[in-house]
Amino acid sequence: MIRSRLSLADANSEAQLLYRVIEVLSAGLDLDEIAQRVADLITETTATDVCFVHLLDPAGDRLRLRGATPPFGQFARRIELPLGEGVSGWVAAHCQPAVIIDNKRADPRYRYIPELRGEEFISMVSVPIMTRPGHLVGVLNVHTRDRREFTKADVELLGSVAGLMAGAIENASLHSRLAEREEAMERFAERIVLLQETERRRLAGEIHDGISQRIVSLSFHLSAAADAVATNPANTAEQIARAQQLAAGALDETRRAIAGLRPPVLDDLGLAASLESLVRSIPLPNVQVDTVTTSLPEHAETAVYRIAQEALQNVMKHASAAHVQLRLSVTADAVLLEISDDGVGFDPATTAKRAGPVGYGLPGMQQRAELLGGQLTADSTPGRGTVVRLRVPMAHECQTSA
Repeated sequence: MIRSRLSLADANSEAQLLYRVIEVLSAGLDLDEIAQRVADLITETTATDVCFVHLLDPAGDRLRLRGATPPFGQFARRIELPLGEGVSGWVAAHCQPAVIIDNKRADPRYRYIPELRGEEFISMVSVPIMTRPGHLVGVLNVHTRDRREFTKADVELLGSVAGLMAGAIENASLHSRLAEREEAMERFAERIVLLQETERRRLAGEIHDGISQRIVSLSFHLSAAADAVATNPANTAEQIARAQQLAAGALDETRRAIAGLRPPVLDDLGLAASLESLVRSIPLPNVQVDTVTTSLPEHAETAVYRIAQEALQNVMKHASAAHVQLRLSVTADAVLLEISDDGVGFDPATTAKRAGPVGYGLPGMQQRAELLGGQLTADSTPGRGTVVRLRVPMAHECQTSA
């Protein structure tokens, strides 16, 4: 059986299809609902058997199935096609429609996808979904089980539907990305508050348990010395000596509490030299250090230093490494920190699920990195060591030198 046209009797029917598409696109639906409803509408009104809506992914290098008529809806978001591969990939790469009347397998552009059961369908039309300025959004396909002589008018009609879809899809995509960014900002703010509260509790604990207790004892000894100064010089001297020791201890704890916020060595030496000093302070064998000087905001320097400190302590406590390397480098737009060892390694998948210093340390380092807008990864294999990599975006005004 051979059909022609898309089973639309006249221009009024075509106008009705476009009107119904506009109604769907105006309903304020999300991206997946738009793709699904338009696919259903096209097969319903054009007497075709299957419709697929493939949308360009954010990276712009592949198509992803986002809408499909039954029974293929279950594969939405699960099937991807690189640009240039298959008929849809060719249409996306060339921004031109493609028509296949029969014998798809003989077409060099065709790629068989088992889940979509191409052997059941004879004829197809594939058109690019593009905005007016010529920006590719995706590809729209229709298939028929019977051989169909698709005409130029058929292709133009599908192109009109695709053109209507393009703007709505682009708007929905922008709205989705905006919503994702807002959600990420909310999570970001929550993490900042959590870190602030954690830091405040740490400082409060150090002040209450250490500094304040020493000051109370200091006051006691000074009072005792004042009481004994006229009658017992020896006791007065002893109380004053104890008070001096307590004052020195309180001063040391105060310095440690301040250092917990920002290590003084960063202000004295800068990040590169501070990392070199940090390596020397931790008892590790055969450590190789390679750093460059770079200018980062103070909060970023502190975070990089703390991440390096945590990573090196993990190496010391858990790795049993014979060789360790710390490397600080810069690119045009980022500061890179890499700490590698040849120790026992671990399985990242299982480490994240168990309690313990390593499992606890990695999420903390990753959280610090995320708060900088950076990324931290830990590549490890049992028996083959570990590599911790940190990438921190660098402002354009930052200056670097060897």
